[in-house]
Amino acid sequence: MIAVDGPAASGKGTIARALAKHFDLPHMDTGLLYRAVALNLWRWGGDPTIEFEALRACGDLRFDPDDEELRSEPVSRIASKVSSYASVRAALLQRQREFAAQDGGAVLDGRDIGTVIAPDADAKLFVTASPEVRAQRRVRELLERGMPSHYEDVLLDIRARDERDSSREIAPLRQAEDAELLDTSGLDIEQSIAEAIRLVERQLAEA
Repeated sequence: MIAVDGPAASGKGTIARALAKHFDLPHMDTGLLYRAVALNLWRWGGDPTIEFEALRACGDLRFDPDDEELRSEPVSRIASKVSSYASVRAALLQRQREFAAQDGGAVLDGRDIGTVIAPDADAKLFVTASPEVRAQRRVRELLERGMPSHYEDVLLDIRARDERDSSREIAPLRQAEDAELLDTSGLDIEQSIAEAIRLVERQLAEA
């Protein structure tokens, strides 16, 4: 099982999908679970500052991973908020662990895979990049999807999300002690993927 963690727009999702393809393993973007909860809450007109309403949005969680609204900035902000609630994380925990424990292995990416969901993963990566680089990537991604976006606003949002994710009491964003650090700030997509494969193959060989 391969765990890939890191902050928003670090490239961890792209890297995780590439690792899944390279090693022929199923992949789960656990962030989509929280985004799906956020999208439910947003569509219902719920209040993300009320934990009980966020928990209700976890029920009957069905979603289309290709739904563009899942990756919209309003949903991203709500997802960052609701993911700090212990009850929401508990509601989604078993679903993630079952996926991680399936026969043959899997690749999961998120914020707490190597520390909480699968601490015994065979290989772990912590993918990061500077806030400025991540903001540039997110703006480019949003513009490519036809969504209006401004660099300064996205940078402020990324820094705020980093603070929320790393300072929350439940499953904070942090690098697992046995995870390999991969800083993609100065790497393009192909270089990042190649380095990720190299690091994971080394960990698997040493396991």
